[in-house]
Amino acid sequence: MNLLKALATVGSMTFLSRILGFVRDTLIARVFGAGVYTDAFFIAFKIPNLLRRLFAEGAFSQAFVPVLAEYKNRRGHDDTHVLVNHVATLLGLAVFGVSLIGIVAAPWVVYLSAPGFHASPDKFQLTVDLLRIIFPYILFISLVSLAGGVLNTYSKFSVPAFTPVLLNVSFIVAALGFADYFDPPVMVLAWATLAGGILQLAFQVPHLLKLGLVPRFSLNLHDEGVWRILKLMGPAVFGVSIAQLSLLINTIFASFLETGSVSWLYYADRLMEFPTGMLGVALGTILLPSLSKSYADGSEGEYSKLLDWGLRLTFLLALPSAVALGVLAVPLVATLFKYGQFNAHDLWMTREALMAYSLGLLGLILIKVLAPGFYARQNIKTPVKIAIFTLLATQMMNLMFIWQLKHAGLALAIGLGACLNAGLLYYHLRRDGVFQPQPGWHVFLAKLVVAVTVMAAALWLVAGSAESWLHYHAMDKMWRLSVLVLLGVGVYFGVLWALGFRMKDFVRKAAE
Repeated sequence: MNLLKALATVGSMTFLSRILGFVRDTLIARVFGAGVYTDAFFIAFKIPNLLRRLFAEGAFSQAFVPVLAEYKNRRGHDDTHVLVNHVATLLGLAVFGVSLIGIVAAPWVVYLSAPGFHASPDKFQLTVDLLRIIFPYILFISLVSLAGGVLNTYSKFSVPAFTPVLLNVSFIVAALGFADYFDPPVMVLAWATLAGGILQLAFQVPHLLKLGLVPRFSLNLHDEGVWRILKLMGPAVFGVSIAQLSLLINTIFASFLETGSVSWLYYADRLMEFPTGMLGVALGTILLPSLSKSYADGSEGEYSKLLDWGLRLTFLLALPSAVALGVLAVPLVATLFKYGQFNAHDLWMTREALMAYSLGLLGLILIKVLAPGFYARQNIKTPVKIAIFTLLATQMMNLMFIWQLKHAGLALAIGLGACLNAGLLYYHLRRDGVFQPQPGWHVFLAKLVVAVTVMAAALWLVAGSAESWLHYHAMDKMWRLSVLVLLGVGVYFGVLWALGFRMKDFVRKAAE
């Protein structure tokens, strides 16, 4: 498979998911605003998401996919299916137990994750009620991630990429059609989360059937492959826990700030997730199986070329995205969120967080490309050590920035921490001789800087004053933002074309 085509496929599916995600968040902002109810929901939603990344998308996928790729390439279908059975059974039982504990211990979980809420008993209890409904979501989404790992290993990238769309559809349908049936109405979002997890799992099962890899209950703690995955998961769990701990600490800080701070950070983070998901997650998804195959075959040259390809695409697409987010912060927030209960103050506060986040976008996406370079070699300890150092540095920056910059300081610390993390990952890949950059990087980066500078100037001139976006009607904002996006894309790629860039130069084939 052509990796550029695979990236376009995964990216387009992610684009659809993100667009629906913005529709979802626009509805939430319009119906619930940015206050007590949304703060409670976003905290309740964040905690299972943390565990989802721990048990599913994070540590589990990092450990599971390289071993599964090895089984697929060396041991055949039957042994691979047995491994999937044993892993799915153990994962399901573990996450089911965590879900039960979470439901019972919800008050303690909320107190630890948002201690500032304890000063408001109604807000605290609402968060607990929401969390108890949402917690079982991690069982379904963990199995979804396992299925996605299998499908990605077999180059069925589009199915896992489309799956998150169903969660957003669940939110949209619930907010539009069922909010009035709940008291308070925000409870509908908790039930929508659970329904979305069930829908996503149901969607992937038929595709596993086609591969003959639907998991069956089979508990075998003596399986050699399972133990290898568990051993890899040990440091991976620690590493992902560190990354999520950093986000959780930020939430704790935000819970002591002005009401709405948690929501402002959430809405800014949602805008950041658009390029991060479309590019970073998509690149990491398609690179890991090919890197794992190259490593298993002992093809160091191909391995290094794959990483170089991923890094060039990251700079090509992430650098203009970061600049555009900063320049267009007000148009984006105004167009997507400033409706109903989401007022001008919310807009300015969300804008501050988004501009701070944008400084770290390149680092956030580079991590998604560089980290698979370690996971594919079944080396998880090095990224973990780097994550520990980054966590400490991020918290020091939190303490430095929060006094003056408030919630925006928390966003800035995360962004700068991501850049530090990416820089250390790159340093270790080079130091260990694992990655050798291909020729031409200096000229490549110089051309990108020229194109990004021209694009930023064009966007700044055409966007107009920030205050004017407060008064445009919805349709005016939408078409003006559309014009700005098309202008930015046209100018950037137009300049690159004039400087000699051609997309055919980025075509690469996946490892078979």
